[in-house]
Amino acid sequence: MNALTRTGLTLAAVGVGGIGYASLVERNAFVVRRRSVPVLPRGRRPLRVLHITDLHLMPGQRRKAAWVSALAGLRPDLVINTGDNLAHPEAVPVALEAFGPLFDVPGVFVLGSNDYLAPTFKNPLFYLMPQLSRRRPTPSAHLPTDDLVKGMLDGGWVDLTNARAHLEVRGEPVELVGVDDPHLDRDRYDLVQGPADPAALLTIGVTHAPYQRVLDGMTADGAGLVVAGHTHGGQLCVPGYGALVTNCDLDPGRVKGVSRWWPGAGGDLSAEPPDDAAWLEVSAGLGTSPYAPLRFSCRPEATLLTLEPVA
Repeated sequence: MNALTRTGLTLAAVGVGGIGYASLVERNAFVVRRRSVPVLPRGRRPLRVLHITDLHLMPGQRRKAAWVSALAGLRPDLVINTGDNLAHPEAVPVALEAFGPLFDVPGVFVLGSNDYLAPTFKNPLFYLMPQLSRRRPTPSAHLPTDDLVKGMLDGGWVDLTNARAHLEVRGEPVELVGVDDPHLDRDRYDLVQGPADPAALLTIGVTHAPYQRVLDGMTADGAGLVVAGHTHGGQLCVPGYGALVTNCDLDPGRVKGVSRWWPGAGGDLSAEPPDDAAWLEVSAGLGTSPYAPLRFSCRPEATLLTLEPVA
């Protein structure tokens, strides 16, 4: 066997091993990310927000569902679900079972494309080439959205689909404003826009997909924190480099984790944030499409976000 053949076989083995790791190990290696943001007035008690998103549940994914249920043990003060809960028409009972223990906590939700439409196979180039990844999703079969929404409402969570709401969270008034999925162009922020409530401890914006038009609108109105999912953190990332795409018009540097946002922030990535810039938290989420069951250098996650008083 010559050197070229040995090299080719070695590269092939590494590729097969990488795919096996990404599909069998990392996509099931769920982790809780703990992050903090200073968004509360001085002297206030911290609040713990559990952010779950992008479960993409299949009926047989009991291990993932049990892991989500166990998040109640973190004792959050508020749960925010930013959508894409389903990957199969028969997954609603599994999703509601997973959320069951969390229904004891005040919660809100918005929907993503995979709460309305079943996933379909897509050319992988759609994810590797930004100009393709931003196209509207291919039409597919409808999911039982009404059953999912009814189950979450019956559990006590508030629907923020193009809506504004006020909740008492650990005795404090919190304002929340949400939109329907921008990735499907269902967002109607114009229906709920308006200045942040000065009587609220904090105004939180909630969206499935972190498109700049939504982030700009919410932060222009005074939201101190915006929470989103959708990006999967890039899903297949390059170690030491990070995400290649975000599946929306958000820059890869903000694909997951905590960053700052203000109206127009997407236009100059090197700009220093103004003093009143909001905080943006994007979660890499917990699932994948069943047609792309891979994660690499991007573990599936839920986020426990501690809201702290400013220094």
